[in-house]
Amino acid sequence: MRNRERRIAEAITAYLARDGHDPDPRALARVIGEAAGATGCAIVIGERRHQWGDGDGPWREHHIGYGGVVPGVLAVTPESVGPLSAVAAVLGAPVEAIRLAEETDRLRRDGDAAARVLVDDRWRAAAEMEQERRGLERDLHDGAQHHLVSLRMSLALVEHAISKGAGRDRVADLVARLDEAERVLVDTATGILPGALVADGVAAALRTELARHDTVTLDSAGLRRRYPAPVESAVYFVVLEAVNNARKHAEGARVTVTVRDGYRGLEFTVADDGPGFAVAAPNAVLPNLAARAASVGGVVEVRSAPGAGTTVSGLVPF
Repeated sequence: MRNRERRIAEAITAYLARDGHDPDPRALARVIGEAAGATGCAIVIGERRHQWGDGDGPWREHHIGYGGVVPGVLAVTPESVGPLSAVAAVLGAPVEAIRLAEETDRLRRDGDAAARVLVDDRWRAAAEMEQERRGLERDLHDGAQHHLVSLRMSLALVEHAISKGAGRDRVADLVARLDEAERVLVDTATGILPGALVADGVAAALRTELARHDTVTLDSAGLRRRYPAPVESAVYFVVLEAVNNARKHAEGARVTVTVRDGYRGLEFTVADDGPGFAVAAPNAVLPNLAARAASVGGVVEVRSAPGAGTTVSGLVPF
């Protein structure tokens, strides 16, 4: 028996001394099984079983000890092979090395997975921040710019009037408009929607905002219901930007805004009788308007032709 165990130990030593490769637990089980004349041999490390041979018969198990702990178990079959306690003792150091290598590999995989999750979280956070930034940019463009465009036109009128020796009484009105523009900028920067929009809906908010413009007419008689806050906010800002565009590029033109309940959802149009322009393609859209509407599942299209005015129409479906 001792000679047999010595022979197995020598086979293990010869295997471990080969070419400096890390030990393969299944190959090590094969070396032990062949040297012992067994039909099956297994080295169990943690929850992993590295087995060689068929192993049809009963198994005899031996604890593999190293440094006061049990890093693995040696199992052979059939039981007639006899005890291999001395062989199990020789296996302590290599099995512990295999266990540490497997644990290191597991930790590396866990670390890689954690790193990927961290990268995903950082990307997601960056994407959300970019989305918020673009949303704020759109709100400033669509809301505050509306007031600034109006101020620019009013300043031009006052400048003209003052040059003719009149218009000083309009300075107070300009100061009030500046105060209103400042309020809109502050509210937008802090994410506050217009009070009328929150309390009474998009029709009330547009009525309040557009009432100061003599060339803009609002038709909201066909709008009788409320919509989700994101939808009303999106339509409100799309309409304001379309009105801004009309007042900038078709100065003095009449602008008609219509919002209504359609059979498909919330519909809106902004039409002016200005000079119009040649659109690049049928059903063309303005990128900012399209992005705003698309954020709530809506669509926008622009129809125009030289001498025929411009109409911006959109729909946010139910």
